[in-house]
Amino acid sequence: MPRKKKEPPGFVEIMRKFVRSGLEGSAVPNRIITNKDDITTLEERVDKILGIVKRDTRPAGNMIFFVMYDIEDNKVRTQIFKYLMRMGCYRVQRSVFLADLPNDKYNQIRNDLTEVQAAYENNDSILVVPISTDYLTAMKIIGQTIDIDVITKQKNTIFF
Repeated sequence: MPRKKKEPPGFVEIMRKFVRSGLEGSAVPNRIITNKDDITTLEERVDKILGIVKRDTRPAGNMIFFVMYDIEDNKVRTQIFKYLMRMGCYRVQRSVFLADLPNDKYNQIRNDLTEVQAAYENNDSILVVPISTDYLTAMKIIGQTIDIDVITKQKNTIFF
């Protein structure tokens, strides 16, 4: 009789294993700058965001939301990054993700991150922020100057 394949552990269970392995007493690491090539250019990120907003057909049950975090431990931060990418979130900045996902995935992400946050002693923060397409369209880019008018096809964009 063939053995039944064991299902791989879920995200929350993996994070619990980190806690059990001694994560809670670890020193606060220096924030190591990862490869800057991991993040696309600002123009590509803005284009992706506006592509989500201006999509002709958005599924009715989808929720647009940001996930933002400030996590001290490298292992936890890396695991949360990988988890969000697997779930279909788009990386806007190093610790900011945007997603346009079904409500059940939104709830799963919110619940999983809540469990991970509660699993160990930390000073971390994770924000899951639903946002309307109106607010997303009204976003302003502060920092690098890019030609937003070309992307949004609007003439009333304000540059800071």
